[in-house]
Amino acid sequence: MENDPSGRRQSISLTPVAKGLENMGADFLESLEEGQLPGSDLSATEIRSNRIEAAPKRFSRWRNLQPALRARSFCREHMQLFRWISTGLLCTAFAAFLLVACLLDFQRALALFVLTCVVLTFLGHRLLKRLLGPKLRRFLKPQDHPRLLLWVKRGLALAAFLGLVLWLSLDTSRRPEQLVSFAGICVFIALLFACSKHPCAVSWRAVSWGLGLQFVLGLLVIRTEPGFIAFQWLGEQIRIFLSYTQAGSSFVFGEALVKDVFAFQVLPIIVFFSCVISVLYHVGLMQWVILKIAWLMQVTMDTTATETLSVAGNIFVSQTEAPLLIRPYLADMTLSEVHVVMTGGYATIAGSLLGAYISFGIDATSLIAASVMAAPCALALSKLVYPEVEESKFRREEGMKLTYGDAQNLIEAASTGAAISVKVVANIAANLIAFLAVLDFINAALSWLGDMVDVQGLSFQVICSYILRPVAFLMGVVWEDCPVVAELLGIKLFLNEFVAYQELSKYKQRRLAGVEEWVGDRKQWISVSVLVLPVPYLWQGDDTAQPLLGAPGSCSPAPWAWLRHTEVVLHLLHPIVLEDKTASGFTAIFLKAS
Repeated sequence: MENDPSGRRQSISLTPVAKGLENMGADFLESLEEGQLPGSDLSATEIRSNRIEAAPKRFSRWRNLQPALRARSFCREHMQLFRWISTGLLCTAFAAFLLVACLLDFQRALALFVLTCVVLTFLGHRLLKRLLGPKLRRFLKPQDHPRLLLWVKRGLALAAFLGLVLWLSLDTSRRPEQLVSFAGICVFIALLFACSKHPCAVSWRAVSWGLGLQFVLGLLVIRTEPGFIAFQWLGEQIRIFLSYTQAGSSFVFGEALVKDVFAFQVLPIIVFFSCVISVLYHVGLMQWVILKIAWLMQVTMDTTATETLSVAGNIFVSQTEAPLLIRPYLADMTLSEVHVVMTGGYATIAGSLLGAYISFGIDATSLIAASVMAAPCALALSKLVYPEVEESKFRREEGMKLTYGDAQNLIEAASTGAAISVKVVANIAANLIAFLAVLDFINAALSWLGDMVDVQGLSFQVICSYILRPVAFLMGVVWEDCPVVAELLGIKLFLNEFVAYQELSKYKQRRLAGVEEWVGDRKQWISVSVLVLPVPYLWQGDDTAQPLLGAPGSCSPAPWAWLRHTEVVLHLLHPIVLEDKTASGFTAIFLKAS
């Protein structure tokens, strides 16, 4: 019995007593005992022999793959070296190209040379900041002498104030009428301070630096020859760039419609510009420029990172697109920061609309300069109307990341930008149809009422020319041109900026056509210097209904912010109505002496 293998197998077998996991375990143990693998008819000896026979084949296949794997490993280990080599080759090729272009015709290559110098300056600053940044910060910010630092700041502020007084006294000695514009700026600031939410908490550093940056930018653009030439060149390049829109619009609508019909001449520019902005946003160039402008304002004005980035972004994108830069942080922003985001959106011009305004015949240089000047002023006046009284979580930029959009490639980014602009184009066309019709109806009704009391020619423009004449005078407009400018202000304030720009372009065309200045008691055109003053005002989103209708769009990435910050909207009307008038006041100070 003991020598019977079957009996021995039966004596140790685990006979299944029920179906389930126990049966599976028993079958597995029995197969191992017999020298076989479960589900296989081969013994363990046969399996080992098969493995020995297959080993040389696998080894030969591995030997064949070794060169490719070694090359891949070598590339991974020296990836940084390859990047440096490729970058060096590209930089060498570009330097050779720039050198040849400058040797052939330096005047023709001047723009490329200047852009190269600007890029090299920023790269050098970045390198110095990385190498010497901590040492310079310790040197410029003495921690052991806070009182000394305070007195240094006060001394610099006093020197800036005395310099401003001295400059105004010397510059306005021959033209005292320039002081009217300066007085107008003081009046506007006093009105905003009277309407402030927390007058005792106003940060005068932010207010003074914001107005100071606007002053310096205006001085650079209008009163210095290099600045004027630079912005004039930039405006001309943008005008040429936007002219390429005709290639697409002529193909779709035909040359006859593009030349004669407003909708097919102006509105396609918005589609083209929106497409370009979307591509620049995708590659990261737009974010880089925004960060540099935001850094300048944040360092000087001591504002938080989120609100500064949003205002800087509004120079290039619209009021609904700029908050997307700070979408992850909107829910945690304070009431003052939300007010800045909304004010910046209404006080600046969207990049896509810039082309539309230029197509009206408005000077591109004035539009670009005023758009850049508006950003720090909007930030300053927002802090004057709604000061910060809470503790912000975003005092520094560390840890903040700007989004690059959802597009996966350049083609998708361009297509998305063009598609987004369709809504903007439809909105502009609908507003023009509606507001022009409303304006004509209001004028007809007012004329009918005026005829009943023997008042001829009563219209909405005539009423605005009387009511808003003091405002136009404080902006720096000469008194004889105040009625015309006041009409434009009223059309913009109560109707729409496109209608106002259309009227402004008519005055410019009449002057260029040589029309008589006066026809009866009606002035037909305004002077060149005065023609520039309404430019920063007319684009602003400060018609009385727009803050109430557009504020939810400014908070679109965080809709709950609109419900939580409804009271902020009530304080929006003050800075967005008066911000642009300070820009016009600064412009008038410089223009009258130029």
